Amino acid sequence: MYRSAVAARLLRGVAATHNGSGSLSSFHRSRRFAHSLPFATVDAEELSGARPAEVQNLVQGKWGGSSSWNTIVDPLNGEPFIRVAEVDEKGIKPFVESLSKCPKHGLHNPFKSPERYLLYGNISSNVGHMLSLPNVSVFFARLIQRVSPKSYQQALAEVQVTQKFFENFSGDQVRFLARSFGVPGNHLGQQSNGFRWPYGPVAIITPFNFPLEIPVLQLMGALYMGNKPLLKVDSKVSIVMEQMMRLLHYCGLPEEDVDFINSDGKTMNKILMEANPRMTLFTGSSRVAEKLAVDLNGRVKLEDAGFDWKILGPDVCEADYVAWVCDQDAYACSGQKCSAQSILFMHENWAGTPLLSKLKELAERRKLEDLTVGPVLTVTTEAMLDHVNKLLNIPGAKLLFGGKALENHSIPSIYGAVKPTAVYVPLEEILKEGNYELVTKEVFGPFQVVTEYKESQLSMVLEALERMHAHLTAAVVSNDVLFLQEVIGQSVNGTTYAGLRARTTGAPQNHWFGPAGDPRGAGIGTPEAIKLVWSCHREIIYDIGPVPQQWEIPPST
Repeated sequence: MYRSAVAARLLRGVAATHNGSGSLSSFHRSRRFAHSLPFATVDAEELSGARPAEVQNLVQGKWGGSSSWNTIVDPLNGEPFIRVAEVDEKGIKPFVESLSKCPKHGLHNPFKSPERYLLYGNISSNVGHMLSLPNVSVFFARLIQRVSPKSYQQALAEVQVTQKFFENFSGDQVRFLARSFGVPGNHLGQQSNGFRWPYGPVAIITPFNFPLEIPVLQLMGALYMGNKPLLKVDSKVSIVMEQMMRLLHYCGLPEEDVDFINSDGKTMNKILMEANPRMTLFTGSSRVAEKLAVDLNGRVKLEDAGFDWKILGPDVCEADYVAWVCDQDAYACSGQKCSAQSILFMHENWAGTPLLSKLKELAERRKLEDLTVGPVLTVTTEAMLDHVNKLLNIPGAKLLFGGKALENHSIPSIYGAVKPTAVYVPLEEILKEGNYELVTKEVFGPFQVVTEYKESQLSMVLEALERMHAHLTAAVVSNDVLFLQEVIGQSVNGTTYAGLRARTTGAPQNHWFGPAGDPRGAGIGTPEAIKLVWSCHREIIYDIGPVPQQWEIPPST
């Protein structure tokens, strides 16, 4: 299917989708929608308690429901607005069978069905084009906002990163991921060749906070390398990826290549134990990550929690800009980014600047009306305020701003709703044994710790970094090259920004995003990330001769 054909069908508003063989799916033959998107089964603008949506499962090329349904409430008003067909332990057999049918050598590899590399280049081209169309990008941005409330700009940026990713892997770029190398052997006819090889049956488990970008980028990486994935997205937001799967099918993805499941964690764990995928990618909490690593005997790649730090160096300049980046890093998406700024170390030279007052001003202009602050989906209001109060009991700690619940809203109590918050804790107190674990506890909401260090205390800051257990993102805000060298050389974080414009958040398609310091660490987005996570190395040594003339059997060795 070429771009022009896709665009033409979109403009005609044909309410149908194509499967891998080009025939219309029965689901879309049976329904037509008022909106113009040919792949969509929901309308993001009309999604509500009065017009609830349903999310299905996909297994062995067929969409279907389940014997049990989980009702998702609107995070802004508590209305039941999505019914998710959740598979329970009694219904896992088709998913286990589907994964088990995939051989260890995958659906394609350099020696098997190499035309599929070209297929996925074409699919990527089609999807990239579709996501570039305004009505498609708006559809996904608004759908993201409905289930994981964030500002429209933040939601749209997620769609745009995903679109650029597909553009990056159009044409021949998928086959270039499988580029091999050859090394001359010891004699004529011998040569060793290194190949990137798929794992075969794999699983992908992704969280709620980026309902499109994270699952799409990891899913496509798995597919590009020849694997057959089973994808599970947090049920609270899985409607976004369900609609994306339908777009992928519309753009030529064979329907049997991916299974998509909605389930609770216990059921998914049972599937993993029975289906025994060769590799599982998990993005989410450290606690679950460590359990999976044990259950799956280490056959995992992890992009888990991040208590992410930012250091402001001694060279003070552009205080307004630095404050704005700090506000974005800490509070965009209500702090629900694994890359969110968790702690800010300020050099004493910044004390005489309006940085903190500006940061307070920027945080206080955020409001629920435009979702620049909004529901926190994994931490309650009480839990966040309790954490603030515990920090304030540390000697010298003080509330810089926030520390209160949002007012005049209808966010259900199962979710959190607090004003952007910052608590100052003295550096000496942070390092004390009784305080360190509390201060460095990741709070997945609009919250950060702020501290100050003197010129002579940089070693204490570096000690604080060394004691952290999660090393995802970091920022060193300085143009002092010697300072940068010292901090970068004595830290670990896998995605580290350095320089005046350094930030902690941001996972664009053009650079590696992922942790460092852990052999299980998973990256996302780039060719290096895809090859590391979704393929392994295979060496094939050709030794075809000829055997030397007059060769005789040598003595035993």
